[in-house]
Amino acid sequence: MSTRLATGGRLIDRAQSRYFTFNGKNYRGYAGDTLASALLGAGHTLMGRSFKYHRPRGVVASGAEEPNALVNLGEGGKFEPNQRATTTELFDGLTATSQNHWPSLEFDIGAINAKLARFLPAGFYYKMFIHPRPLWKHVYEPFIRKSAGLGQAPKERDADTYEHFHAHVDLLIVGGGIAGLQAALAASGSGRRILLIEQTAHWGGRAPVDGAVIDGMAADDWIAQTVATLEAAENVTLRTRCMGAGVYDHGYVTCYERLTDHAPDTKGPRHRLWRVRAARTLVATGAIERPLSFAGNDIPGVMLASAVRDYVVNWAISPGDRTVVVTNNDDAYRTAITLREAGLEVPVIIDARPGPAGPLVDQAKALGIRIHAGKAIAKVKGGKKVESVGICVQGGEGAVLEEIDCECVAMSGGWSPVVHLWSHCGGKLTWDEEQLFFRPDASRPPTGADGQAMVSIAGSANGHMSTSGVLSDAAQAVGGSISATAEDVDEGPISATWLMPQGAKVELREKMWLDYQNDVKVSDVQLAAQEGYESVEHTKRYTTLGMATDQGKLSNINGLATLARSLGAPIPAVGTTTFRPPYTPISLGSIAGEARDELFQPIRRTPMHGWHEAQGAYMEPVGHWRRPYCFPKAGESHEQAVSREVKATRASVGLLDASTLGKILVKGPDAGRFLDMLYTNMMSTLAVGRCRYGLMCSENGFLSDDGVVARIDEDTWLCHTTTGGADRIHAHMEEWLQTEWWDWKVYTANVTEQFAQIGVVGPKSRALLEKLGGMDLSAEAMKFMDWADGEIAGFPVRVFRISFSGELSFEVATPARHGRALWDKLLAEGAEFDVTPYGTEALHVMRAEKGFIMIGDETDGTVIPQDLGLDWAISKKKDDYIGKRGQARSHMTDPRRWKLVGLETTDGSVIPDGAYAVAEGKNANGQRNTQGRVTSTYHSPTLDRGIAMGLVLNGPDRMGEVIEFNKVDGGTVAARIVSPVFYDPEGEKQNV
Repeated sequence: MSTRLATGGRLIDRAQSRYFTFNGKNYRGYAGDTLASALLGAGHTLMGRSFKYHRPRGVVASGAEEPNALVNLGEGGKFEPNQRATTTELFDGLTATSQNHWPSLEFDIGAINAKLARFLPAGFYYKMFIHPRPLWKHVYEPFIRKSAGLGQAPKERDADTYEHFHAHVDLLIVGGGIAGLQAALAASGSGRRILLIEQTAHWGGRAPVDGAVIDGMAADDWIAQTVATLEAAENVTLRTRCMGAGVYDHGYVTCYERLTDHAPDTKGPRHRLWRVRAARTLVATGAIERPLSFAGNDIPGVMLASAVRDYVVNWAISPGDRTVVVTNNDDAYRTAITLREAGLEVPVIIDARPGPAGPLVDQAKALGIRIHAGKAIAKVKGGKKVESVGICVQGGEGAVLEEIDCECVAMSGGWSPVVHLWSHCGGKLTWDEEQLFFRPDASRPPTGADGQAMVSIAGSANGHMSTSGVLSDAAQAVGGSISATAEDVDEGPISATWLMPQGAKVELREKMWLDYQNDVKVSDVQLAAQEGYESVEHTKRYTTLGMATDQGKLSNINGLATLARSLGAPIPAVGTTTFRPPYTPISLGSIAGEARDELFQPIRRTPMHGWHEAQGAYMEPVGHWRRPYCFPKAGESHEQAVSREVKATRASVGLLDASTLGKILVKGPDAGRFLDMLYTNMMSTLAVGRCRYGLMCSENGFLSDDGVVARIDEDTWLCHTTTGGADRIHAHMEEWLQTEWWDWKVYTANVTEQFAQIGVVGPKSRALLEKLGGMDLSAEAMKFMDWADGEIAGFPVRVFRISFSGELSFEVATPARHGRALWDKLLAEGAEFDVTPYGTEALHVMRAEKGFIMIGDETDGTVIPQDLGLDWAISKKKDDYIGKRGQARSHMTDPRRWKLVGLETTDGSVIPDGAYAVAEGKNANGQRNTQGRVTSTYHSPTLDRGIAMGLVLNGPDRMGEVIEFNKVDGGTVAARIVSPVFYDPEGEKQNV
């Protein structure tokens, strides 16, 4: 069994004990331990059960690549499943439980699946869960849902807090091993802003464990000296426990920092998600050791040779009294030497190569370690722990020549560069036949829009496996000419050992595990090839190889090699699967950040919001904003308040807080061309100083937004959108620019919150503004649909002469910081005109009286401009716009489409909102036929009667006809079809 060595452990402090529980039992570890090292130190090698077959599983690795030792951490609001024991730092009071078993870890009913393994091969679910179809709903689906996943979902509210952090740097270095440190050191003198991050709590990576000597110093000393130098540099920021999660386009990188996981009593956020914009990113993420494929390679006690070395050196863990080392390369000899020097027994090194030679081999022999060359492991014996190994000839079929008792097997199948981040943003790979791994292809790096490489890679991640090669490559990657020096130990070549033994029979291949996390065996990949899955991506999905949190870290190369061998193809021809961010799982809390409770959907407030609340305004949600619905006075109902606001505005002057209207700046040499494609009418011909109403449609032709566009100068337009549409329309613009018209020189900016905008509306509006002074707003100086910059009452303003009420109207925009002051000034100076603030309902009533449409009322995602009588807003001059082809489809041109009309009840009442007009007969479903529906309906204070707008079959051709609409109480109300313009049809009032 594993135990703690009496001395050693470079990362632990034996003077500081840490007490924790695992599956309800109490254990002790030390400061600096991980949960995995503490459990191993306590003799606990069994840590979980596999997903599919519920096989006993122990720790395989020592870092983020660990596939087996996933545990539930914490309790109540601190509970979190699927946490790696190998990366969980030990702290006092830590509570952990194992996963995926019942009733206990030691005795799991689910282990019966292992006995049925021959009936549950790869892809069995595709075949089994199809027939008979009636069983799907009541048998198969409940079974799949119950079986899915490993850990349990949290049941209580998360007790922790999280945050986002934005950073802009010249150089981001991901990985704090000796490559990352060397690169940061070489670049630190350039003055560039450098951010260096390391996912573990310690700098230097594997170099101290492997005994590297750098610049004549032990690796630990060189690392400490380098870190001290970097910490003293003002332009360098260092962060440990911070992982590079994903690399995206345009220099955007997400980083995941664990702030208080190791010290949960510390106040502050638990995790931080960094959103980094980097001029250049250097990936220095090192390499991961691969396992070997032999029968029983998943039994607890079978570990990566490098992980065994880590546990011995870093945490003083003895993985067992007797450890058998099996390898196809020289690096595993370091593990055998380390074990022997720690006083542990290494009965044999099993080397698949026929004639291993070199300094490491000689050193192992000098320590008295027996070496079996050209041999392999036929099978590891044991259930919940390793008991012995059978040795066979690598070139044979698995006949056991000798059996050796042991408690641990240290395996090494070679190393694979960690290329995940390089691949996230499109970096290509090439196969290195000499070292047997995929490495970054320097001739095909990820590039930005200018064609320059935005991401580079260095060190072991770039395929350099010697210490000197790592240091030199890292310095060169940042333009440095001098690097630290190191003396390397010569190593012999690796052998291509993808199956052990080479001619293993099927009964052995069915016990060889490629993907520990998803229970994928060598025989599963071979079966996939046999059944015609030649694509590596298809094989991945058929077998689940490299899925879930593993993302191919341990399983990828061995799986690809097995598939290639089954297909009789070279490994490069098979290719690789797709690496997807994040590199390892990140918490959902870090993704959400502060977005919870009242911050989950922050309320957006205009500069005048406080005034509205102080006046007792009744607020309504409009998108993320809160807008005044009306301003009721004492004793007034909402209906009475709306009626008063409408009448006062039409009689004198009203004020509307229009700050929430979307304002998107579109600028560039191709801006006019771009807007011509976005809007149904021409915008490129709009004169500077003029405004034009425009419609936007979806690609399918349906009306999605409307608003007034103002031309600011030769290459700048300001597009107004609906309140709820600003973010959506801005995203719509960017989507087309980035995916379809990426080469157009157009730039957009959503400036909605940068400006306050006040509608000054009514026959006295000009008089009020002229009283404040500063601009000539006469009918001659500012015609309808003009705009102008200037000053009013000393405030910098941009005035638009546009109207959504049908009255003389000016919309006055000013920088947001002046919004409240200008509003107060208008109220004070407008007292003599009985100035009246009005809300959104009065706005809607007045626009309906004028027959103006409202996006979201007259539109519902199925309406096109032609339905609303807006043909005049569709240009006949231009060849194309977004939605034009959709509107040409036969359904869109059907003359029986419902058209917009006005509706006047014969008794003056208000038609219920959304009511349908009934027609003769019934449809195929037995429901009454309809011939129209109401889109907007109000009581008009101006006309003192109910008015409505609606879509009616052949409506414009049926003026004067009376039709019936259903009422909520089951009756009907009669309404006459009229023009949708109820008030001032000639537009005389808005044009004065």
